[in-house]
Amino acid sequence: MTDNLGVIYILTNPSFPEYVKIGYADNVIERLNQLNRSECIPFAFRIYATLNVPSRLADKKIHSLIDMFKPELRAKEKVNGKMRVREFFTMQPIEAFDLLDKIGGIFGEEPILYPQSKESKEEEKLANKINEESERKSPFSFYSCGIHNGEEIEYIHDKTIKCKVISDRDIEYKGIKTSVSALSKKLLGRKSEVQGTLHFSYKGEILSALRKRLENEGKYKK
Repeated sequence: MTDNLGVIYILTNPSFPEYVKIGYADNVIERLNQLNRSECIPFAFRIYATLNVPSRLADKKIHSLIDMFKPELRAKEKVNGKMRVREFFTMQPIEAFDLLDKIGGIFGEEPILYPQSKESKEEEKLANKINEESERKSPFSFYSCGIHNGEEIEYIHDKTIKCKVISDRDIEYKGIKTSVSALSKKLLGRKSEVQGTLHFSYKGEILSALRKRLENEGKYKK
């Protein structure tokens, strides 16, 4: 394919390791520099992969595909009564890369995978440690979110997996008492800790988004 206008990119950031950013840019380096000018995030964005495309806004096709089959993966939040939809998705970079590869097949292009530097890997380890400590200091509370014993939460990556809430911080899965984070780690096959509230939903709303919304509305009862 010739006359590429730009690329669809996959960006990662150790500040929120459970998410990837998928977007379009005429110049991905300029876009990366724009994002990294912000002082609101502790770690910088880095390019995970790119795909040359023949038209602007081609990333919207990927967004539409994800929203069609797994809308719960999209980062959304209600701010001042309005729903904000972001270009962030709750998925691993390799999963996003696989999707990019399939889209590339339509254009006759193969995505480019960028090598991760030693510095990036060290930052990722540090970010994971910070996230783990934050989760321990302020664990998720079902009761504070208005979720009561006996109610169900759903694993967003497989809606056939449902768990019953049995206490303020515990759930039951297949008759075994566990936590959202522990079960998410097991289901995802991860070695490091994960933020389980990003992988389970209650009545269609991801738990982390539910907590944030209630906190913003002053309704999160600590």
